[in-house]
Amino acid sequence: RPFGHCLVAGVAQAPLKVTKRMSKKKITKRQRVKPFVKYVNYSHIMPTRYQVPAEVQPATLVTDQQMDSPDGRIEAKKYVKKLLQEKFLTPPPDKSGKPSKDVIYLRKKLRF
Repeated sequence: RPFGHCLVAGVAQAPLKVTKRMSKKKITKRQRVKPFVKYVNYSHIMPTRYQVPAEVQPATLVTDQQMDSPDGRIEAKKYVKKLLQEKFLTPPPDKSGKPSKDVIYLRKKLRF
């Protein structure tokens, strides 16, 4: 690419709200996360207060070699989906034992 860019992986479609009355099948369907993986121009990126937790290791999520082929992209999306879904369903605890705020923002729509 002729412009300055970075590889971005994120949530394209966040999980939906779940209530007690829903069946297990409906709950599992609504808790799905749809990921995306793409290159983005530096001028299109806006810094936010949200950070990736340290235990996720963002450098190992997707590589440039995976982005070269369509099969590699699909494989990368599956890995990101598995990781995000795991973090969404069982957020890692912080020092006080509560769910970490680093991952809680996955449950909410981002506000700018």
